Amino acid sequence: MHFSYIFMLLTLNFYSPFVIAQDKAKGIIYSDNNGNGHRDRGERGLPGVLVSNGSMVVKTDKQGKWELPYDDDTGFFVIKPHGYVLPLNEFGSPAHYYLHKPNGSPELQVPGVEPTGPLPASIDFGLIPQAQSDTFSMLVFSDPQARGLKEVNYISHDVVEECFGTEAVFGITLGDIVADDPNLFEEVSRSTAQIGIPWYYAFGNHDNNRDAIEMEHNDETFERFFGPSSYAFEYGKVSFIVLRDIMFYETGKYKSEYTPAQLEFVKNYLNHIPEDRLIVIMQHAPIMITRNHRRLFEIIDQRPHTFSIAGHTHRMAHAFFGKEQHWQGVQPHHHFVTATVSGSWWCGLKDELGIPHATMNDGAPNGYSILHFTGNQYKIQFKAARRPADYQMNIFLDDDIAQASLDTTQVLVNVFAGSSRSRIEYRIKGHSDWMNMDYEPGRDPGNMKMHLLSPYLDIEKDGVKLDAIFGWKMDYPSVSTHIWKATLPVHLDMGTYTLEVRSYDMFEQQFYGRRIFRVRK
Repeated sequence: MHFSYIFMLLTLNFYSPFVIAQDKAKGIIYSDNNGNGHRDRGERGLPGVLVSNGSMVVKTDKQGKWELPYDDDTGFFVIKPHGYVLPLNEFGSPAHYYLHKPNGSPELQVPGVEPTGPLPASIDFGLIPQAQSDTFSMLVFSDPQARGLKEVNYISHDVVEECFGTEAVFGITLGDIVADDPNLFEEVSRSTAQIGIPWYYAFGNHDNNRDAIEMEHNDETFERFFGPSSYAFEYGKVSFIVLRDIMFYETGKYKSEYTPAQLEFVKNYLNHIPEDRLIVIMQHAPIMITRNHRRLFEIIDQRPHTFSIAGHTHRMAHAFFGKEQHWQGVQPHHHFVTATVSGSWWCGLKDELGIPHATMNDGAPNGYSILHFTGNQYKIQFKAARRPADYQMNIFLDDDIAQASLDTTQVLVNVFAGSSRSRIEYRIKGHSDWMNMDYEPGRDPGNMKMHLLSPYLDIEKDGVKLDAIFGWKMDYPSVSTHIWKATLPVHLDMGTYTLEVRSYDMFEQQFYGRRIFRVRK
């Protein structure tokens, strides 16, 4: 064999482990009409369903048959099409995958996947037919980040319980399910499963097997519970792509980036997807800090409908990527960094139920997002934990204001899920017309006051450090990208007034806030 030909094969094999593989896995995708998990007489194979090995994507033939190459560490998964659901595993996640690890995971402190043995003669997936609408909602959690069962209970009581009865058809947790202890995957997932809807998971930097020597083994326990850490599924006119963006190179050190195989998967998958489909990328860390995200942009930026969402930062933010950010699409790409369930790592004073306030670093309360889809359009709704749905802002204004200081008194409003595309207005009820507020990102003053407690948390009282009472120390408040400011009107007489604020977000959703104040001599 000529040397140059050998070199070409070796080079291709480095970038894709399946290029020169000879053996192929085979299987059938069928319509599991009675949902019993077995293919019964009369349950036909489903043509045109997509199946992947994490890099390649193939479409089933007329009989529902598929085949793909594999190696000794391959996760096969079916890409659930619209109009079907999958059975759930014991942790409430769709059973859309088969892991082929004949030797199992490496020996780790927290076990990974048990040896799967020889490859089955046929890897079959039964899809259960279900009537589904192009209009639907999903729940988005991020960073529950439980440290022990105490914080698993915080997750359950602060967020999960209020989601019972949701109209959402499925949910996802965008990583940092736990705080460096994969042993807690079971407790967190079983609690989340009580919501009663299919639940997907993404891999975060605190979900890793810390003692794994090689990067590809950092998610072994994650795989045991939830399957491949990069995958896709479809609902309505939306294609959801979940990517593992957290890669570890040294013990305890990680970076957000995509592998060549993941990018190949996205490219191969989108080759099968119509142009009118909304493409939603979901991952743990924000795209703007993901190395080689420009390569992802090159794959998706000519699509007319795209959106992406992440967590990780413990604050909410909206970014709109254009040519300055190397996005070449006609319309800017909207990237949303969602709220975290743990807020600022379950920090802060505890309420009457013993749950910390957990205010995020940008002054927004801890909580989650609800995404609403109609066809290929979407809108975002923020939900603060255990608060009314219309609690969407905090207004900062002194209770008592000297009349002579009106012209220098500022109103500051933190609209939690606001963006640079939001419009915020205010008025003095019965005394002024609606006026625009100025968009001025900055630090939330309420969060700054709470942070003043931090110096006292190392103090011992009766032999107990106060951080054991108050919770973990808060980080220094970050700059919030959803702050607006204005100055009060100067013509107010002495008396009691109501300041009203209304916000219109980029989806034209309206929210209102009010604050009573007094003008004195």
